[in-house]
Formats: sequence, structure tokens, C-alpha cells
Amino acid sequence: MATAAVQAHPASMDARGWDEASYRRGILRARDLSSRTLFRAVFFDHTDDTDPDVLVAAASSDGSLASFSLSSCISAASASSQLEAAVALVDPVCIVQAHSGPAYDARFYPDPQQPLLFSCGDDGRIRGWRWHEMQSCLVPLSLQGDHLEPALDLVNPQHEGPWGARSPIPENNAIAVNKQDGSIFAAAGDACAYCWDVETGKCKLTFKGHTDYLHSIAVRESNRQVVTGSEDGTARIWDCRSGKCTQVINTVNNKAFESSWVSCVAIDPSETWLACGTSSGISVWSLLSNECIFNLDCHAPVQDLLFDKNQILAVGAEPVLSRFTINGTVLSQIKCAPQSAFSVSIHSSGMTAVAGHGGLVDVISELGSHLCTFGSRGLDT
Repeated sequence: MATAAVQAHPASMDARGWDEASYRRGILRARDLSSRTLFRAVFFDHTDDTDPDVLVAAASSDGSLASFSLSSCISAASASSQLEAAVALVDPVCIVQAHSGPAYDARFYPDPQQPLLFSCGDDGRIRGWRWHEMQSCLVPLSLQGDHLEPALDLVNPQHEGPWGARSPIPENNAIAVNKQDGSIFAAAGDACAYCWDVETGKCKLTFKGHTDYLHSIAVRESNRQVVTGSEDGTARIWDCRSGKCTQVINTVNNKAFESSWVSCVAIDPSETWLACGTSSGISVWSLLSNECIFNLDCHAPVQDLLFDKNQILAVGAEPVLSRFTINGTVLSQIKCAPQSAFSVSIHSSGMTAVAGHGGLVDVISELGSHLCTFGSRGLDT
């Protein structure tokens, strides 16, 4: 019987063509894909853009920065659902090795002539990439990675210690842009925030005052202020003219959560409200009266949030996209693909993108239905 089986299926029993190295590479690639984290997925949402396709940019834990066509992602997700695949793995339009360590944030600088995509990461650099080059890349995907040069390359300053010793370059955990002022702000790992001039590439201001590294930063353009959130458990408001701290916000009133950190901050379009996500929940503050509107304890750390008109969208260390009123009432909770979500972004059409662990992006319609879930291919896959 055994002999008959071998004769019937000789190829299945022949190990002479076995490629051990290829097998090992496949296992490592599958492991890398499952452990990859997208720390930021952001829509390119330019009102004057003539391209009807919506494009998404994503910053990854492998240091790559990629652009994706949403229509291609939806098509791939539809085909995968027909084949009963859990997640569609899609090829990016363009992918670059943006940083030598994890890339933690990406933001668009909306210049009508030459929009830039800024990225920052663990290597302490802020790099600006020409978005049109990432939109219409003609280089084959297998040859991409170092085919584009950044238009701007900024490096955080090192601090001088005893006997002239210099500190390591502090990482950048988040960035924010102010097109009106021509500036980009960075929340760094040395407990400082930095303001850079986009035209000259020089550091204009350093904001010192936090006692631990910074997780997040947001711009309040009308008052020429920035808001930072830190591991020290506070948010601080800074004057962009003097570089001085004008207010310290202790985001947690509950003694049980006094050691919590501020992981994310967001300012509403009217620049009247400030939302702070912490390791224990969400607090919202009036920037006019400097009063706390509500403090909400959540089941898991909040890792990113934003304002959608007069409502708040939040994601964190559980696979849920939550929507709140300005007074803290929960309006909806939608289950998401990333088991831990680090980024939520919204398009002017009402679409929402949630990105996080597993290299996954979940795109949700304005009505709350899932348009697609896709996985990001890396530089080595």
C-alpha cells in the first residue's frame, strides 16, 4: 500500500528539491508581517487634488513609509473575502526606507505646489518626502526602498554632558505641522519639543519643562501655541513666540490613576477644546476657561484620538473604535481588525482609517460599515 501511494504521488514524497533557505525566509517573513505595527495611517485629503482615488500613507515599525491606493485595497479585500482569506495583503504604490529604526508618525504638509509627507522615528530624524513622487512611482516594487531622496532631513540636537560627552540623538515620537507659520514641531524622547523651519531646515525653538519623554504634540494656530503630552502624566501649553510654558494640565483627577501618562492630544477645528488620551482614559478641557469638561475612565489605554466636528474618535489597546460626545457620552463602538490600534485618521468624506498591530489598516465608512481591511507588505516581502 505504501509503495502504491509513493508511485501515485511521487512528487509529494520527493525531498530532493527542498529549499531549506527559502522555507526559513518564508517563516521569517510571515513572522515579521504578523508582528509589524503601523504607528500612523493618514489620508491624503487635498481639496484641489484631481485624482479621484483616495491615497493613504502609513508609517511602520520596520522604518518604512508607504503609500497605498484605497481603491486597490478595496478590490484586494473583496477578492480575499471571496477566497475566505482573513486579510488582504496589498502592494503599496510606493515604499521607502524612511528611518533606520521604527517610524512613529507621518503628517502631510499641504503645500498646493509641492505637498510634502513628513515622517519621524526612532533615529531622531524628521524627513520630508515629495508626495507627488510617492503618488506616481514608476520604479518596480522590488527595486524600491532607497530610490527616493528626502526633500528635507532634520536631526534632533544632542546634549552635551560632563567632559564634552554628547548624549544619544533623542527619538521623535510625534510631529505636527503649521503651514501658516511654515513650521514643523516634534515631540522628542529627551522631554523636549522642537520647532523647525521648513524653508531653512533650522531649529527655531526648544520647549523645555517636561520631566519625561513626550508622546504627542498638537498645534493651536490661532493663538500661536502648541500642546504636548508626556510620560510624566501632564499636558503642557506652550507659547510659540517665547518658547515658554503657559499652562500645565494634570489630566487625571482620580488618585488610582495618578501615575498614568498622556499618550495623545488633539485640538478641535475651532481650537476651543483640548482632548487628552491617557493610560487610563480621556479628559477634555476648555481652552477658553481652562476647565476640565469631563474625565472618562476607559478599559484600556487610549493611544490616539481626534475631533470629528463636535465629537471625539478614540482608539487604543483594544480592537475598538469609540465615538464620544464632547460631554463624554459613548455614541458608538465599532470592532476593528488591529488588536491594538495606534492611529485613527479621518477623511473629509467621512471615512476613517484605524491602524495598528499586525501591520493592519481598517477603513470604515461614514455609516460605520467596514470598507476593507488590508495588511501592509514590507520592503522584504
